[in-house]
Amino acid sequence: MKTRPIGNCSNADWMGSLPAKLTSMPLKHLAVPGSHDSFSFWVDEKAPVGPDQKAVVKHLAAVFRLLAKKVMKKWSMTQNLTFKEQLDGGIRYFDLRVSSKPGEPGNEIYFIHGLFGHKVRDGLNDINNFLNAHKKEVVFLDFNHHYAMDEQHHRYLIRMLQDVFGSKLCKPCVVEDISLSYLWEQKYQVLVFYHHPSGSGAPHVWPGNKIPAPWANTTDTSKLISFLETTLGERAKQGAFHVTQAILTPQVPTIVKGLIKGLRNHLVERNLPTILTWVETQKPGVDGVNIITSDFVELTDFASTVIKLNNHLLDEKSAR
Repeated sequence: MKTRPIGNCSNADWMGSLPAKLTSMPLKHLAVPGSHDSFSFWVDEKAPVGPDQKAVVKHLAAVFRLLAKKVMKKWSMTQNLTFKEQLDGGIRYFDLRVSSKPGEPGNEIYFIHGLFGHKVRDGLNDINNFLNAHKKEVVFLDFNHHYAMDEQHHRYLIRMLQDVFGSKLCKPCVVEDISLSYLWEQKYQVLVFYHHPSGSGAPHVWPGNKIPAPWANTTDTSKLISFLETTLGERAKQGAFHVTQAILTPQVPTIVKGLIKGLRNHLVERNLPTILTWVETQKPGVDGVNIITSDFVELTDFASTVIKLNNHLLDEKSAR
């Protein structure tokens, strides 16, 4: 019997719709769409500049105030879709950078990328509400940058994850043992990765080294693609999930040239077709892609393109 191609229907339940051959395969061998700076669909222009910024940026923001923050907003926002919209569209990996607000009483934690975003708890609740309605969908939450956070802040955040997701949290184990079938059987829907020593010992938190995300740090698409191919060639020996960051990173000259246009108009839109063409040529599997992230995931049919890569695994010759 011919297997129906993946990715031709709504992406809200794409994991639950995969053929059994793929759901029994290690999740590290599947192609999974993700978003870069996933939470940056809203940032607060009225709040102070974040502690992730250099002193010179803070000084300029203090001098030029709202004007400077409007420019910062254009370069801080890498997504337009909310968490729910990203999830409905098929995104299953979230790149999360978090911070306290220096000087604010209590331990509240916010998303951050140059400017502060929503409270982390609000974002996690949005994700949990989606998971409650889509029992076979699984998300990767990758907390990879922490700013202005002491031990108390970390404890607060780790406890928050337990409070929000509860029994949905997958305990760390051998990466090769994690398949969608295993997760469904255990009723797990969330894998949390924490790139900070404070996460070690927490029963529901995976160490950051189990999800490396090599960063090309370039504005040049040919250099980006060369870097992605090199790092993919090294992933098999790591025994981990793998994030292919199919993104360009603006340097200071780039920002100066496109100051008013912003990241999307000056850098992303004109380079996305080349990046997406490369993504279309990839194959998942032992030596292939796993998680792939992009800026502005709605600008192209990014999520569907990544999901459809799993069709390669239905071919016995491609399934290594």
